[in-house]
Amino acid sequence: MKHFELKGQTRQVGNKATIKAFRKQGLIPCNLYGNGVDNILFTVDAKEFGALISTPYSHIVDLVLDGGKKYTAILHELQFHPVKDNCLHVDFLAVDEKKPIAINVPIKFEGHAVGVQKGGKFVQSARSLRISALMNDLPDDITIDITKLDLDKKVKAQDVKVEKVAILTDKDAVLCAVKTTRNVDTTAEATEEAAAE
Repeated sequence: MKHFELKGQTRQVGNKATIKAFRKQGLIPCNLYGNGVDNILFTVDAKEFGALISTPYSHIVDLVLDGGKKYTAILHELQFHPVKDNCLHVDFLAVDEKKPIAINVPIKFEGHAVGVQKGGKFVQSARSLRISALMNDLPDDITIDITKLDLDKKVKAQDVKVEKVAILTDKDAVLCAVKTTRNVDTTAEATEEAAAE
């Protein structure tokens, strides 16, 4: 999994006015905790942070605070403004390369489903999977081959197998499917009529 370096400055506990002042300066208030790390309050530049969340991929975040202290973390929780959609607050979770890390990774589908070639419609139900693995084993994404997916068939989380990776998403969660359409019925009728003639 890719790493993303993010620089920040530690801060003191502040009231609403202090937090507002940070945001006016283009800074986002953040917390870092977990994995034996005492809760650390800090701010990051909103534009730099925007580069981290502007892609569909997840990252291991290499936090550099006050120009020197380094921490390895993942994004845990983000709060956005309900109207402006700008990020208001971020919680980071400290992680250790020797312990399994739970994180969401995007799903990529490859191949042409046989059910679609028969006239069915491919429906994607999920964009990511929750997985757990050691840091060095975390994939950038999970690729699912849908070539053999036939009409009215589904791919569930339990069908995904990745070496050295545990799938945490509910095993019955549907990731994608091929649904029968009217086009399929019409094709079937035409085939039957041609056979009868």
